Amino acid sequence: MQATFDLSGRRALVTGGASGIGLGAVRALARCGARVAVNDLVGTDKLDTAVAGLTAEGLEVIAAPGDVGDSSDGPRMVRQAIADLGGLDYLVNNAGTPGTARPIPPGDFERQDEAFWNLLLNVNLIGPWRCTREAAPALRKAGGAIVNTASISAHGGGGSSSVYCATKAGLVSLTREWARALAPGVRVNAIAPGVVNSDWMCRFDFDTAQVPLGRAGEPEDYGDVILYLAAGADYVTGQTLNVDGGWTT
Repeated sequence: MQATFDLSGRRALVTGGASGIGLGAVRALARCGARVAVNDLVGTDKLDTAVAGLTAEGLEVIAAPGDVGDSSDGPRMVRQAIADLGGLDYLVNNAGTPGTARPIPPGDFERQDEAFWNLLLNVNLIGPWRCTREAAPALRKAGGAIVNTASISAHGGGGSSSVYCATKAGLVSLTREWARALAPGVRVNAIAPGVVNSDWMCRFDFDTAQVPLGRAGEPEDYGDVILYLAAGADYVTGQTLNVDGGWTT
């Protein structure tokens, strides 16, 4: 059963919104009536394809191309999206990268070099900060909300690399910090996804028997929870909700 809210007249920006969890969040917000700016990288047809498909479904979306991992392009993208939308009610900091196609063991320090650290920090941790800083005035004006996409690897390790785990743990911490910084006008929460059935760059050897609910999460599963934390949950802030089919139990 899908969560439902009347979001007519509301405006949202979803980073990394052209696929996976981001696309699930875009659909959840847009089907409730919000106008959604869909962010993804320039240079591929993924963003154009997603926006065209969503528009064909009758959803009100616009493209917001840009790189949240770039110190100038990320803030520029947020400013442009807010201008195009005429304001902002919800920011979903979803864009992220594992930086690797296969998991890297914790002891493999050679592959987790400074270039790898810089990439993941810039996209996964500093990127959400860039977007949040730029969006804060509009969100305060609207009395809006932020939802960050962290990871269950922030709590127990594992994941695609130790660096990835560290960036997501940092995002969990920043979720609490920003909840205090932006209160009382803006709520800030996060989800910590488990395995996602999507075209995520890093591929895992995964057995659904590890998950009490017996399957990997679909983008729509995560999108519904993001929708709830953004548009509902009026007395919830500073929290990170595990969305993993019970895996971490």
